[in-house]
Amino acid sequence: MQMILATSLEAVLGVPEIFAYVFVFVLGAAIGSFLNVVIYRVPNELSVVMPNSACPNCKSAIKPYDNIPVLSWLILGGKCRKCKEPIAWRYPAVELLTALVFVLVYWQIGFTPYLGVALAFAATMISLVFIDAEHMILPNVITYPMFIIALVVRIVFPLVFEGNYFSDTTYGPISYLTLYHGWPAWAVSLVGALFGALIGGGSLWLVGAIWKALRGVDAMGLGDVKLLLGIGALLGWRLTLLTIFVGAFTGAIAGAFVVMRSKDKDFQAQIPFGIFLGIGAMVAMLFGERMIVWYLGTFS
Repeated sequence: MQMILATSLEAVLGVPEIFAYVFVFVLGAAIGSFLNVVIYRVPNELSVVMPNSACPNCKSAIKPYDNIPVLSWLILGGKCRKCKEPIAWRYPAVELLTALVFVLVYWQIGFTPYLGVALAFAATMISLVFIDAEHMILPNVITYPMFIIALVVRIVFPLVFEGNYFSDTTYGPISYLTLYHGWPAWAVSLVGALFGALIGGGSLWLVGAIWKALRGVDAMGLGDVKLLLGIGALLGWRLTLLTIFVGAFTGAIAGAFVVMRSKDKDFQAQIPFGIFLGIGAMVAMLFGERMIVWYLGTFS
């Protein structure tokens, strides 16, 4: 998460803050509608642009008035207007979840230059969580651009905006480049991004390689490694380590629940780890620095 204090829209433009939250909620719902397209089409290697959305059953095009996030699903009673085939609950769920997450992001980030980055990152995590949950894949067409864009953001922000938006640059070993070598802010930020990617993707790859050498089975797919490359590049090494910890913790709880519910008690049951890495990444971005400060404070 960025080191700049959150600023309200009311403080910047004089617009009542409630309007900002309403706008962000509506924007999130609209983005969630697009994410539904991404979640359905990308794993099936279909274009997210064309053709227009249609009912999977009767193939009739969905009219604009039937494509209003959440509301249209409620008005139609969760069924296609033409063929009455049930519309999956995932569609309004993704729209509502994205809207609520956008509100949470604005609440934490505020009206700062980093807000757009944080919203885009949250939307990407939501799409990957649902894709991994359904297909157990993390598509390269999303993870690779996320990594590249994260590197670009880490270079551009120090050049364009004042202040430090990336907390990893204020802690060792990255901070030593500024303190002792006088590197420019953009170069320090870029090194921090690459180091975060190495810590994230590299550590997960190493764990998987060791597990396969010891047990002869894949502990996780390379999609998780590629996901952590992007997360590490944007959030830096500290928040990436927290992402892995939160992901492993929540994944272990979910895994224990699945095993308890399973009749054969199969401890080798595969659970998409990308789901929990996505959750961990959003937790780290929004609350990570305060969580780390609180945790380290317990030892002082």
